[in-house]
Amino acid sequence: MSEHNPDAPAWLQLPSDVNALYASAWPTSAHRDAQGVLRFAGVSATELVDTYDTPLYLLDDAEFQHQALMYRDAFDGYTVYYASKALLNRTVVRWVAKAGLGLDVCSGNELRLALEAEFDPARITLHGNNKSLDELVLACESGVGRIVVDCMDELLRIEKLISDGLSAPKLLLRVKTGVQAHTHEYIATAHEDQKFGFSLSSGAALEALQWARSKGLPLVGIHSHIGSQILKVSGFITAARRLLELLAEYRDTTGEQLPVLCLGGGFGIVYTPADTPLPPHDLAAALRAVLPNDCARLGLELPQLAIEPGRAIVGPCGVALYRVGVVKQVELESGGSRTYVAVDGGMSDNPRPALYGADYSCALANRASDAEPVLARVVGKHCESGDILVRDCYLPADVRPDDIIAIAAVGAYCRSLSSNYNMALRPPLVALRTGTARLIVRRETFADLMATDVG
Repeated sequence: MSEHNPDAPAWLQLPSDVNALYASAWPTSAHRDAQGVLRFAGVSATELVDTYDTPLYLLDDAEFQHQALMYRDAFDGYTVYYASKALLNRTVVRWVAKAGLGLDVCSGNELRLALEAEFDPARITLHGNNKSLDELVLACESGVGRIVVDCMDELLRIEKLISDGLSAPKLLLRVKTGVQAHTHEYIATAHEDQKFGFSLSSGAALEALQWARSKGLPLVGIHSHIGSQILKVSGFITAARRLLELLAEYRDTTGEQLPVLCLGGGFGIVYTPADTPLPPHDLAAALRAVLPNDCARLGLELPQLAIEPGRAIVGPCGVALYRVGVVKQVELESGGSRTYVAVDGGMSDNPRPALYGADYSCALANRASDAEPVLARVVGKHCESGDILVRDCYLPADVRPDDIIAIAAVGAYCRSLSSNYNMALRPPLVALRTGTARLIVRRETFADLMATDVG
């Protein structure tokens, strides 16, 4: 076997079997068949590529339900909302309803899609840091259950809508708690110097709560979101404690306790062996060990608690398939080498590595190999050096053009963040369950791109 390449990150171990999958990163149904071909939910990767071509997104229906029910059951007594920005389409909306979860949306169009898919509006929460008047009107007229208010301008708009005769949903005030989440700067959302919410430390959050009460707005609670892909529970506990103190301060100044506390989402998942998230039951147990005691200390009744997992539900059930076009050997300054494997997708269908330095696990999907593992980098076909899909992985030394590469845990924020860079066409999305495949979002065509070009 080849020696571990010194240019590989510490978490990436030289595999004893280059055909083995790092199971924690893949859907439970993923396995190699007797021919060495990867199967997902009983469906062969090669059959999927023959039918739908590449690049291709896959979603394991049973895995989605499994993850959703784990959160619903672990957080029994909480209201669990699926954070739709991770991935939203009609099928996912129906899966969320089937699991008995609520739905949070961040734009008017996400709300319109949910309503078109006949999701119960009373179980929808509308988020966003810059909701337009039209979006607020749509939320009010459609009867969404909650609006998370992000700033004073939104409170003023909602006050005006109510004075004009609209019935506003229940309101939660988004509070930035000052918690420094251990995640990438761009997806840490609770520190002071960022765009979301009312500052706790400056007193702005309490002032806004008091103002909303003075105007008779339908205020029911507070909301926090500390970031995304968070692997430790400590940040959630710190944020919750600070929010409980805010509830107590509001109670002391008004004589009333707000009944709802939403801790947001951002629960991390496994992409590579570097990721060690707590299982949902352990997360819930850690919060239950703290919050009732803090409420008792502050003289509060335990609020109605809510969470908003998105990535944690849909991320693990997604797989992407790509076709290899070019393989290059690159000599490194250290004296080692790296195999560059260029595929027919890239940052247009998964910009997370370019945006956040995100890491993924991958595997050769169309066959098994007896070749030794080599340090590889899976890259796209776009005109950017940062067009990287998997920065560090071990693939068999005989990887070659027309092979199929599978990348795990792409269910969240890949399709949602995808683009038409270099006029790439967004891949189709195929749902899998018990040996069957069903197209749920078709591949874009060149005609789709040109339809908006009116020049």
